[in-house]
Amino acid sequence: MIDYLDTAGIVLTEQEKENIEIADFGLGQLEEQGLELITYINNEHYCAKELVLFSNQTCPEHKHPPVLGSEGKTETFRCRWGKVWLYVEGEPTPSIKATVPQGSEAHYTVYHEIELKAGDQYTIPPNTLHWFQAAENGAIVSEFSTTSRDEYDIFTDPRIKRVPETNG
Repeated sequence: MIDYLDTAGIVLTEQEKENIEIADFGLGQLEEQGLELITYINNEHYCAKELVLFSNQTCPEHKHPPVLGSEGKTETFRCRWGKVWLYVEGEPTPSIKATVPQGSEAHYTVYHEIELKAGDQYTIPPNTLHWFQAAENGAIVSEFSTTSRDEYDIFTDPRIKRVPETNG
């Protein structure tokens, strides 16, 4: 994962490296369905993260619901390196470019495709189902959002457990 960041020219402090979150969502399929996250800041006003995806790695379908008086998390994804296909609610794209992880097809329900290449960005409204997958070479996506409360995320796949594991 550090190789991806180096290739993209993203420099991390030693503390940031020690606090990289490896999210396999309790599925035990990190290479296929997972995500690596670096959180720069997350407070009561805003959040900034890097989302690192390996080749063809998928972050499973989920939404950020209203919680603690907020309408849910609004997040802007900006592709920093590579290519990622983002799927959101809306008119389904007839022939998507991503490959839904085998055995999890029933848990992917939105197929409106947005392709993000380096420099492209897209804002996902609160409480909107979405999922995303890196292209063959992987991807790094900067996330700028309202406060992140990942423990309240709702995943379409009931097997998913959103419990972080830190690399240390």
